[in-house]
Amino acid sequence: MAEPQSNVAEFSVSEISAALKRTVEETFGHVRVRGEISGYRGPHSSGHAYFALKDERARLEAVIWRTTFARLRFRPEEGMEVIAIGKLTTFPGSSKYQIVIEALEPAGIGALMALLDERRRRLAAEGLFDEARKRPIPYLPRVIGVVTSPTGAVIRDILHRLSDRFPVRVLVWPVRVQGETSAAEVAAAIAGFNALPAGGPIPRPDVLIVARGGGSLEDLWGFNEEAVVRAAAASDIPLISAVGHETDTTLIDFAADLRAPTPTGAAEMAVPVRADLVAAVGTLGARLEGAAFRQIETRRRELRTATRGLPRLDDLLAVPRRSFDELAARLSRSLHANTLAHRARLGRSAAQLTPTTLARRLERAADRLASLAQRQGRALETHAERKRALYLRSAGRLRIEPIAERIGRGRDRLAEIDGRTGRAFVRVVERQRDRLDRAWRLAETLSYRSVLARGFALVTDEAGAPIRSASAVSPGDALAIAFHDGKVEATASGAPGRPRPKGKAAKPAGQGSLF
Repeated sequence: MAEPQSNVAEFSVSEISAALKRTVEETFGHVRVRGEISGYRGPHSSGHAYFALKDERARLEAVIWRTTFARLRFRPEEGMEVIAIGKLTTFPGSSKYQIVIEALEPAGIGALMALLDERRRRLAAEGLFDEARKRPIPYLPRVIGVVTSPTGAVIRDILHRLSDRFPVRVLVWPVRVQGETSAAEVAAAIAGFNALPAGGPIPRPDVLIVARGGGSLEDLWGFNEEAVVRAAAASDIPLISAVGHETDTTLIDFAADLRAPTPTGAAEMAVPVRADLVAAVGTLGARLEGAAFRQIETRRRELRTATRGLPRLDDLLAVPRRSFDELAARLSRSLHANTLAHRARLGRSAAQLTPTTLARRLERAADRLASLAQRQGRALETHAERKRALYLRSAGRLRIEPIAERIGRGRDRLAEIDGRTGRAFVRVVERQRDRLDRAWRLAETLSYRSVLARGFALVTDEAGAPIRSASAVSPGDALAIAFHDGKVEATASGAPGRPRPKGKAAKPAGQGSLF
C-alpha cells in the first residue's frame, strides 16, 4: 500500500537558514538595543570582540568587528549598561541570531558617572594621583608647550594672555579635543613633547598646558580616558590641566601637576606679569641703592667720630722717637766695647799658636799614624792566614776521583741521548714524508687535470674564467680549450645550441669552432 503524499514543501537546512537570515535582516535593519554587557573578556586575538547583551528576561549575542572596535569612544566593560546601535543577523553555523554593533555608548549620564568613578578609584589606587609625585611649575619658563585644537578660541585666549603678561615662545601641538581619536592624539602629543631632546633643533618646553573649552560630559570624555591620564602622570615636563570651565572635572586634572579653572587661568599660572616684575625689580633696585647710600653715610660718621678720639701724630711718635735716640747712643758705645773684647780674645789665641806647640802636635799625630799602620799590617796578615787555612781545609775535602766518575757517566748519558735523538728525528721525517705523499696523491686525484686525461676538455674565455654553458658564448668570442697535453685557441661561430651541419669538414687544430 502506497504512503500518502504530503503537500508541505520540503526545504534543506541551508535554505531554511538563508530564509531566516533574509527575514531577520530585512525586518530589523538598524536597531538601538539597551542592555547589560555579559561575558566580555576583551577583544579576541583576531581583534573582534564577542559578548552578549542581556536584561532580566532575555539574552542577545553581540559582536564588534575589529575595524569598528578601534573607532569606539568607549571600551566595553563587564556589567556595564550600554546602548548598542547595529543590525540584527543570524549565524547559520549554530542557529543563533546576533547583533553586529556599529556604535556603542553608555546608557545615560548615570552610567558614565559610574564608569568615571570606578576608573578614578582604580587609577588612584595605582598612585597616579598622589600629591607626592606632583612637581612645582617653573616660575619663569622660556618655552611653553600647548596641547589643544589649533582652530578654537582656546589657543587664541592662551596666546593673548601670555602676550599681555609675559611674552614667551609657545609651541602648539594640534590635536582633536573631541571625538573618537581625541584621547589617542592628546596622549601622543604629551609623549611627543617629552621625547624632544634638550638642546635640539626644536626647543624642549619647560611646562605643558593641556587645554580645552567647556562642554558636556560626553564632549570632555576624551580627557577621562586611561591613556591620557597615564600620559599626563608619566610626563617628565610639569603639566597644567585646563580642560573645561571651573565646574568641569576630568581625570587628567587629578594626574596633572597643577589644575587651572580655565585655559586663560592656565596661561596666568604659567608665567608672571612682566610689568609687575619690572616694577618689583625697580623698587628693589631703588631700595638697594638707598640702603647702600645710608650704609656709606653711617660708616662715614663712625669714621669721623673715631678720628676725633685718636691722639695727634707728634704725641704718638714722641715715645718711640726718644727710645730710638737712646738706643742709637748706646749702640756706638756697645760697638767699641765689643771690638775691644774680640781683640783681647784674639791676642790670647795668638799666644797659643807658636812653632813649638805646632811641632809637638805634629809629632803626636805622626806617632799615632805609625801605630795605626802597624796594627793594620798585623790585622791583614792574621786575616790572610785565616783564609789560607780555610781554603786548605776545603781542598782536603775535594777528591778528584768522584768528579772524574761523574764526568764519565755524564758523557755516556749524553752519547745515549744523542743516539736516541737521531733515531727520533729519522722517524719524524719518515712520518712527514708519508703524510706529504698521501696529500700529493689526493691532490692529484682531485685535480681537474686527471679529468682532462680521461678525454674531457676545459673551455675558458679570454680572462681565463671557465665557461659552463653554451648560452654564455656569443659568435666571435675568443676561447681557449685546455686538454691534458696542452691548450688550443678557438673562435666561437654559429648560434648557441645549433648542431654543426653534416659533412662539414673540421677546421685544422688551433682554429677550432664550438659549433
